[in-house]
Amino acid sequence: MQTYPLSQLTEETLNTLVTLHEADGDLEVWEEMQIALTSEESIHLDYITSDAHRHHRTIMNEATIWGRAIYPLLRLAEQNRIVAWAGVPLKATYPTFELEGEADGALAPSVGGRIEPPYLVVHEAKRGVNAPNPQFQLYGEMLAAAWLNWKKDAHTEQTIFGCYTITDDWTFVHGVVGGIESEKPTLHIEFSPRYNGVLEAECIVQILKSIVAKYVNVST
Repeated sequence: MQTYPLSQLTEETLNTLVTLHEADGDLEVWEEMQIALTSEESIHLDYITSDAHRHHRTIMNEATIWGRAIYPLLRLAEQNRIVAWAGVPLKATYPTFELEGEADGALAPSVGGRIEPPYLVVHEAKRGVNAPNPQFQLYGEMLAAAWLNWKKDAHTEQTIFGCYTITDDWTFVHGVVGGIESEKPTLHIEFSPRYNGVLEAECIVQILKSIVAKYVNVST
């Protein structure tokens, strides 16, 4: 059985492994997936966005942008046991292939300081003319996370969320993985609109909070 590094996944490779269906999501659905911020969260968000206006993020490296712009927004969505993580290892063994690698970040349960299978995975896109398309690595990360969740609850279909960021821009992805025990699983993908991490930071956090709330409601 061949193991595919997440960092090297391409559209062609994914199409040999899974049946992929992609679509732009309904704008109204994403608008409904928004939970209002508390006053404390709003204060933290104001600090994050004011910091963004003081610095030129377009020339900062990825690690700096992650620490100043992406991870702080993820932390605002923490609830109960759901924690924002960075550098999340992922490994999945499907019937005909394996996936292995690391997601840049995730929102996932914490038990005794250990991470459990994630519900949302985050991929920070590399920049440059020769940088790979971030979507396909994110799909692989979502497939790996869905398999880990399936090992935990064995539901026939696994719903998994992801997002990829390009500097200040966020795009969310809603995924449903089916046929996990089949030779060629299915992956249904729907995209959100693109959100700007400065001008639409509140909307981003509202969506993150809604995604976390869905997980908490299912788990309780």
